[in-house]
Amino acid sequence: MSICPITYLETDEKYSPSGLKLLSRKIKSLNDLSYSREELLHEAKTRAAKLSIQGVQPKLSAKFSVTSESFELVDRGGRFIIKPQNDLFPELPENEDLTMRLAEVIKLQIPFHGLIYGKDSSLSYFIKRFDRTIKNKKLAVEDFAQLSGASRETKYNSSMEKVVKIIDSFCSFPVVEKAKIFKLTVFNFLIGNEDMHLKNFSIIRQNGLVKLSPFYDLVSTTIALKNPLEEIALPIRGKKSKLNREDLVGYFGTEVLGLNEKVINQSLDLILTSRKSWEILISKSFLSSEMKNKYHSLLNERIDRLFLNKTDL
Repeated sequence: MSICPITYLETDEKYSPSGLKLLSRKIKSLNDLSYSREELLHEAKTRAAKLSIQGVQPKLSAKFSVTSESFELVDRGGRFIIKPQNDLFPELPENEDLTMRLAEVIKLQIPFHGLIYGKDSSLSYFIKRFDRTIKNKKLAVEDFAQLSGASRETKYNSSMEKVVKIIDSFCSFPVVEKAKIFKLTVFNFLIGNEDMHLKNFSIIRQNGLVKLSPFYDLVSTTIALKNPLEEIALPIRGKKSKLNREDLVGYFGTEVLGLNEKVINQSLDLILTSRKSWEILISKSFLSSEMKNKYHSLLNERIDRLFLNKTDL
C-alpha cells in the first residue's frame, strides 16, 4: 500500500480512485509528468517571460488532458499551475501541499491541489487556478499590492493593519472577510509562514460581489529556511517576531479587526480541535522524516505559546 499524493489516502496504485475523480471522472489512471526535476526547472526558466504567473518560486502553466490522462505544459490558457522542486529551498512542493491541507482542515477556502510525480519520481505541486470560470474565462482578481499601489519590490513594506484597511475599502461585506483574515493570520503564525506579503492576499470580483479570493501560496517557510529570523511577513503592532496571544487575539483580533468574542473563539476552538488531525496529516505527508519532525516541533511550540494551558484539548 502507498499514499496517494492527491488525497493522502492509502492506495494499491500510485494514485487513488478518488484522487483521479477529482481531476476528471472520465479517467482511469494518471500519467506522471513527462519531465524530470531539472527539465521542469529549465522549462520554468525558459517560459517565465511568456506567463502571467510570476514570483520567486519556479512556476509552470498547465492544462489537464483527459485524452492523454496527463498534465500538459502550455504558455497560455492553462487551468493549473505547477511548481517543481526548488534549488534554494528543500521539499517546497511537499511543504506547500501539506500546509494547504492543514488550512483546509480549519475551513479556510483553498483551491483544488495536490502532488504529482515526474518521470524521475520527483514530486511537483499542482493547484487549480481559481481565477478562471468553467469556460476558462478570466475572473477579475487583484492582489493587495495592486490595490495599495505597491510593487514586487515593496510588497513587504506594509502591515497587517493596512491589510485590514484594504478589506474595509474594497470588500462588499468586510466583517465576513475580517473573520477569514483573523483565522488565516493565526494559522500563518502557527505553521511558520513568514512570506505572506501583499501579493499573497487578493480579492475576486464575482456575481456582483467583491470578496477575498481563495488562499494560496501557504508554506511553512520556518522549516524551509536555515536561519529563520521572523514569524510573519507583515508586522502586527510593529512586530514580526516574538508574537504572543495578546498581539494576535487581543490586539489584532479584537482591536484592529473589531471581531466579537464569539467569532474569535469559534476560530480558536476550531484550530485547537484540529490539532490531532494536523499531526496525522504531517505524519502522512510526503516530507522527509527530518522535515516532519521540524513541522511537529514548530507547531507544538507555537500552539503552546498561543493557547498556554489550553493545549490539552
